[in-house]
Amino acid sequence: MIDSPQQIGPIGVFDSGYGGLTILDKIRQELPEYDYLYLGDNARTPYGNRSFEVVYNYTLQCVTKLFEQGCHLVILACNTASAKALRTIQQNDLPKLDSTRRVLGVIRPTAEIIGEITQSRNVGILATEGTIQSQSYVLEIGKLFPDITVIGEACPMWVPLIENNEHLSDGADYFVKKHLQHILNNSPKIDTIILGCTHYPLLMPKIEKNIPANIRIISQGEIVARSLHHYLNRHPEIEKKCSKNGIAHFLTTESSEKFKSSASIFLKQTINVQHLTIN
Repeated sequence: MIDSPQQIGPIGVFDSGYGGLTILDKIRQELPEYDYLYLGDNARTPYGNRSFEVVYNYTLQCVTKLFEQGCHLVILACNTASAKALRTIQQNDLPKLDSTRRVLGVIRPTAEIIGEITQSRNVGILATEGTIQSQSYVLEIGKLFPDITVIGEACPMWVPLIENNEHLSDGADYFVKKHLQHILNNSPKIDTIILGCTHYPLLMPKIEKNIPANIRIISQGEIVARSLHHYLNRHPEIEKKCSKNGIAHFLTTESSEKFKSSASIFLKQTINVQHLTIN
């Protein structure tokens, strides 16, 4: 149980590392009046190749920390955490921690809009190994649009390339081209590809260069931002608990200086970062 909840607090945004900053950036463009608290679990990243149990435990620890910091609403801006931890947290943990708080993910909002986009009813997912293995996109899209075929492709090298600031290098072209060719060879009917990892928008120039012009690439940031906007409109009981000063704060489980330096890859602004220890 979370003790002494504050009356209002920032919207929490959680990611295993830096990729969620691409989501936060779009959310702040859509909803600039709100306050945000970003937590990156950089000390324990990556989550993509970890077991369901480990991802769930890490995610729950971080969500609990954000609740303790006054957040009444937390966005899991991480596909792996959304795939492996969200449902259990929503169904099993929130009733024990605080039934008035909410945790949302990034997979459902993306699944909800895909039926309006694909014409061939064949959709590709580029994501981490953990997200692909979870079959979360296949399941969520299947519930909403059973006529759509979903083909997944794990891209294990893409996140390390981005986090090491090599995503614009010539070497990155090899790994981008390799996975795009593989998924399109497996399903030539694909007309829509979802970037199912929040890091991947930074590879967009190389993705667009190596893919046919008739295939649409879907990035999640704007989708999640619009979905959050609609959610707050539909749930005034949550919206009134979100503070509005237009301020964003940043927490990391790693070195604050390292986070600040690496975050510059994702955000075009200087930020203040604090270290947070998770026991």
